Amino acid sequence: MKELLVKGKSLPEAYHKAILALHEEGEIGTSNDWEQKQKEVSMTFVAENPLAEPMISRLYIGGFYELQQYVMEVLDGVLDFKIGDGNCWEYTYHDRLVNYDGFDQIEFIISELKRNNDSRRAVAIIRDNAIDPFNVDPACLQHIQFLIRGGKLHCKVLMRSNDAAEASFMNAFAFVMLQKSIAEKLGVPVGSYTHRANSYHCYEKDFKLMEQYIDGIKNKSEEEITYNYTEYYKEIMEECIPEINEKIDVLRSEMKK
Repeated sequence: MKELLVKGKSLPEAYHKAILALHEEGEIGTSNDWEQKQKEVSMTFVAENPLAEPMISRLYIGGFYELQQYVMEVLDGVLDFKIGDGNCWEYTYHDRLVNYDGFDQIEFIISELKRNNDSRRAVAIIRDNAIDPFNVDPACLQHIQFLIRGGKLHCKVLMRSNDAAEASFMNAFAFVMLQKSIAEKLGVPVGSYTHRANSYHCYEKDFKLMEQYIDGIKNKSEEEITYNYTEYYKEIMEECIPEINEKIDVLRSEMKK
C-alpha cells in the first residue's frame, strides 16, 4: 500500500495535490463497501496556512448549503439529537468531541493548552471501542491533536478511512473551522493543518467524478476551481443558516412523533 505526502500553501492546493496523487499513484483493489473496486493509497496532505485564500475548492460534491450544514454538525452539534434513535446514527463527531463518556474534550484541549503551551496532551479521541467495532458505519475520524508551536495552533487529524472524492474536502474544511474556533479561544493564530488518512480512496462509482476533478486541476486556472471564502463564500454559506435551522427543526419534530 503506497504511502504519500503532499503539501500546499492553502487548503485547496493541498487537497488538489492529494486528489491528483491518488489518481496517478493509487492502487486498484476490491472493497466490501458498495461491492465494487476502489483506488486507494495512504495519504497525508498538509495545508501550511489553511486560512489562506482561496480557501474553498470547487471540486467537491454539494455546495455552500451542504458545506455550511456540515460545519454546523461538527462545531455546533445540530444533528446530535439523531443519535441512538432507532435506525439513526450511533454517534456524531461533535458528540464524541464534547461528550465522550461525559467528558468535554474540546474544553480540556483549551484548558490544557492554556495551562501549558508546549503540551503534547491536547488530544481528542473519536473512536469508541464499545460501539465502533460493532457498528455498520463506524467513525472514520479517529483522533485530533492540537499543538501550539511557534506561537500558532497546529492541527493534526487522523482518519482510518476517507472518501477522497465525496468527503475529504468537507471533512478538512470543517476541522479547519474547529481549529480556527479553538485558536480564537486561545488567542493565538492558526498554524498548519495536517490531514492523515490511512485509507484515502475513491470508489469505482466515483471514477468519472474523479476524472472531472483531475481535468479541472490539470487544465483550469486556480480561479476556475476555487472560491475565496471571506470575500464571497462565507456570506452565501451563512445566508443558509436560517433555512438549515428550519429544516433541522422539522426533522426534530418528525422524530418526536
